[in-house]
Amino acid sequence: MTVDPHILAIDLGTSGPKVALVSPTGKVIGGQFEPIDLILLPDNGAEQDPLSWWTAITAATRRVVAAHPDKKVAAVAVTSQWSGTVPVDAAGNPIGNAIIWMDGRGAPYVADLVGGPVRFQGYDVRKARKWIQITGGAPTTGGKDPIAHILYLRAEQPEVYNRTRVFLEPKDYINLRLTGNAVASFESIALHWLTDNRDPESIDYHPDLLAYAGIERSLLPDLVPSTEVVGVLTDDAATDLGLPAGTPVLAGTPDVHSAAIGSGTTEDLAGSIYVGTSSWITCHVPFKKTDLPHNIASLPAGIPGRYLILNEQETAGMAIEWLADIMYPDGPDDVHARLAEIAAGVPAGSGGVIFTPWLYGERTPVEDATLRGGFFNQSLETGRAEMVRAVFEGVAYNSRWLLGHVEKLAGKRLDPIVMAGGGALSPLWGQIMADVMGRTIRLAEDPVMVNVRGVGFLGQVALGNLRWEDIPPLVPIAAVHQPNPDNSAIYDRLYDAFRRIHKNNRRHYRKLNRSK
Repeated sequence: MTVDPHILAIDLGTSGPKVALVSPTGKVIGGQFEPIDLILLPDNGAEQDPLSWWTAITAATRRVVAAHPDKKVAAVAVTSQWSGTVPVDAAGNPIGNAIIWMDGRGAPYVADLVGGPVRFQGYDVRKARKWIQITGGAPTTGGKDPIAHILYLRAEQPEVYNRTRVFLEPKDYINLRLTGNAVASFESIALHWLTDNRDPESIDYHPDLLAYAGIERSLLPDLVPSTEVVGVLTDDAATDLGLPAGTPVLAGTPDVHSAAIGSGTTEDLAGSIYVGTSSWITCHVPFKKTDLPHNIASLPAGIPGRYLILNEQETAGMAIEWLADIMYPDGPDDVHARLAEIAAGVPAGSGGVIFTPWLYGERTPVEDATLRGGFFNQSLETGRAEMVRAVFEGVAYNSRWLLGHVEKLAGKRLDPIVMAGGGALSPLWGQIMADVMGRTIRLAEDPVMVNVRGVGFLGQVALGNLRWEDIPPLVPIAAVHQPNPDNSAIYDRLYDAFRRIHKNNRRHYRKLNRSK
């Protein structure tokens, strides 16, 4: 009897890792989750303990492996939160906490890096032109890219910087724990803005960009394609995971990239929206292109030789979690269902109440760490149902804003759009997205496992069991939501007001929230 080879897929999210086995047909088996803590610090600091990542990953993996002893694990593949920095010493140990994608403490140092005598939106024109030409983008002024994390450590934690042997993305740190090898993939390194991305099949660090940043090449990992084997499980890692030593480990890919694969949108210009802690709208394209004012670019994809339009909204599902913590501090298991039921009890438009979801600043379609969330246009008739629904709608308004710029960069209207992530568990939110964005929304089946499925697909392609073009029909669609014209008319009016709220208040946010 032939035993199908499975990929042990690890998805290290901000809230914790999910681990599962993925078959050659994309079937996700035995999904397990372990929570981890988020550490928020003054001045937009956000960290996590890398040792807790490993503890959680090993616990979840052991449960998966023990529950399915009949499944052959052919390889391990990791996807993870992106745009983070783990300083690692010469022995391969993390030096303190990891700085994650939410951390903006490096903003002042990025401003110095990208600035110059002739500036546009904070960028020296000559530097920006070179960055865009070589990389496809440039360091964002909000300070949330890994290059900003590294500059922050050099300036404010020199004892950490000086002990560091290599700076790694979260995915690449996990691969180091698995294999003992410090390697990054072409796309995971992209937000360091130090690589020449003009040929997506041959990416390496560019000496001029290293010189701009003053970063030594020796502090950065070697680069490989996402489908390459970076090593095999060490004896220690194998014991921790409950797998055989010597099992191959693939380079893997960050969560934005794996979601685009796991959503079945592997064809060029097939759109997807992921709604998890944060949110993004993506599609694969055959070209490198940049929209610097709106912080959007096509950068190397998880599919080798391709580009992916990339962006990120800071707060999506996190806005619902924030609301849940306020309304239900005891944390009942069905809290999301309760909120959706409450929101469904009022008509589209929430009685005119508008919520801005910028609870931790914003990255796209505007880069502004000072933006904050809020409710607008409440009256004495406003109840909790209107305010709950307004949170769902506010995330959708922000997504519509982003969608317009993504489509302009892509040169095509994206319709339909596959929705994945925890937000896709909500039929209500799927319909709100369809009505607000005016697009057909297809909800992926088992949407919280989309990253696991995506990196599992990547692994199966690497093993030769699949081709990229085989993937779209292997992703089941749970439901399809068409725009409701009556609701869309209401949302068009409120969306215009949403945009005016941003325009009229952005200067106040900067005065109130600029770091001292």
